[in-house]
Amino acid sequence: MDILIDEDIPVSLWEDLLKKNRHASPFQTRQYYSFFNSVKGFNATAIAVADGDVLMALAVVTIQKGKGLAAFFTRRGIIYGGPLAEDDCPEALDMLLRKVSEQTDDRVIYTETRNLSDFSSLKDVFLNNGYTYNPWLNYRVDTRDMGLMKQRISSSRLRQIKKAQQQSVTCQEAKNLEEVLLFYGMLKGLYKKRLHKPLPPEEFFIKFYESKLGKYLLVWHDDKLIGGIMCPVLDGRVLYEYYICGQDDQPGGLYPSVMATWSAMEYACKNKIPLFDFMGAGQPAEQYGVRDFKARFGGELVEYGRFLKINMPFLYKIGKSSLKLMKQMG
Repeated sequence: MDILIDEDIPVSLWEDLLKKNRHASPFQTRQYYSFFNSVKGFNATAIAVADGDVLMALAVVTIQKGKGLAAFFTRRGIIYGGPLAEDDCPEALDMLLRKVSEQTDDRVIYTETRNLSDFSSLKDVFLNNGYTYNPWLNYRVDTRDMGLMKQRISSSRLRQIKKAQQQSVTCQEAKNLEEVLLFYGMLKGLYKKRLHKPLPPEEFFIKFYESKLGKYLLVWHDDKLIGGIMCPVLDGRVLYEYYICGQDDQPGGLYPSVMATWSAMEYACKNKIPLFDFMGAGQPAEQYGVRDFKARFGGELVEYGRFLKINMPFLYKIGKSSLKLMKQMG
């Protein structure tokens, strides 16, 4: 088997692997690799293992960091969705992970796979390559049938959706870049005032819109934007919640965050996308309000976890302590 990197990976073989691999996600596509590299200050590398004219494993590793001095302490490699790998060929995944380490270990403090599917059959391959397994929950909603979808949602959540609709709250796909920038402005305010987490720059959201990797579904009331959701799409398979926000502190019971989530589920159902994925519901041992919010949409709770490899333990501890302090300071 041979290693292929970046532009040396044939697009046709890449697409063939995506079509058949059960771990496929938008984040491991050629389009996402190109999109991520198109944003200033962002970088991604694609690594594949080939056996003749067939790809046996592939990973798009996104290299990320904060701004200014924080950049030194926040360098990380994230494999969203986890790598594409085959259960019957662990040797290919082993080769892949070794090459990922060779290409990135000296550039990032840690490497993490944020799994969106079940890698339990390949867990030992990760452990043998220096990764540890961290439990992590997620909700996935079956969107194949509108009637069944509504049956599974909590009665209180259905009442909120109905009440918002009665007050002329509407959900629409973003029509232009101006609407995308309105969404970004709202999202930026949420991250600054409440979440205290790093948020990609404006260009990231612009390039996502231009790349057609997914959809922006926006929530409106009286011609005013009150919420929205950014959703990567793997055609015919899954729609994901990437970023979401809503002016939930406004009076009147408009429930913009509820309506944003519902709009994504409804869009998936109407467009024959069988699954809506929340992309995470926190660690099992932690109390997590966002998990409670997501639970009431009737999805299946799964634990696919994350694999973490720490390359620079001292800097990793400093980075974690700094992030915790930033949250406490508000």
